[in-house]
Amino acid sequence: MIYIYNCYGGTHSSALAAAYHLNKLSSNSIPSKEEILNIDIFNKLKRSDMGRLIYHGEDEHGDKVYTLGRGGSKVLLPALNHLSVLFHDSFDMREPVIFSNTSPTVPLSMTFGGMFARGLKMNWIGVPLLIIGAKQTHQNIVNLVRYTKSQRDVSTLTSTILENEQFK
Repeated sequence: MIYIYNCYGGTHSSALAAAYHLNKLSSNSIPSKEEILNIDIFNKLKRSDMGRLIYHGEDEHGDKVYTLGRGGSKVLLPALNHLSVLFHDSFDMREPVIFSNTSPTVPLSMTFGGMFARGLKMNWIGVPLLIIGAKQTHQNIVNLVRYTKSQRDVSTLTSTILENEQFK
């Protein structure tokens, strides 16, 4: 199985999801400011990183976990989904792929924090808002990751896109 958590920039909610998935953050407690800022790519990616798959590690089942910043594209995920199906059908790829959208978990504070920190390079206001947002949405992201991981045992498709609107 290959998990690809995705969001607009790939550096906040998807980075948190990958960290929870790989048990780098505890699902049982709201992370501290230091824990959030110590996530390898949290608030560190640039616009030029959008569209790049970033590998984070293997989970307890040996499944690979990636993140992806998709920007405002509405065609990137369908294209990657079709590419995944092509690889399964034509090149004997065996691992199913799950694309899990983390954007529905993003609270307003995180949206503004990302805009200030990444868009306007104003970390002094953006980072505190990102920390507040990461703490606010802790349970939503934990639930999204649990749901995403549960699809491992029920999905029969070679490639699945989870929009995750239920986590708004």
